[in-house]
Amino acid sequence: MKIFLGIVLWCILFLLCWPVALLVLVLFPIVWLILLPFRLVWLSLEAVLAFVGAILFLPARLLGQRRRG
Repeated sequence: MKIFLGIVLWCILFLLCWPVALLVLVLFPIVWLILLPFRLVWLSLEAVLAFVGAILFLPARLLGQRRRG
């Protein structure tokens, strides 16, 4: 659904101002490549925080504490 919405928005932009739409089309892969390392850092940070949370809650899980919710 996100891809369809992006295509529709790009078509509307193309109809309103085609030079900007073509610029977006050219610059999007470059921006995506620049932001890729930040996504990898976020993914690894999220994994480390999940690991630390699992270590901290390990005693409660071993003693049989159940989560509410």
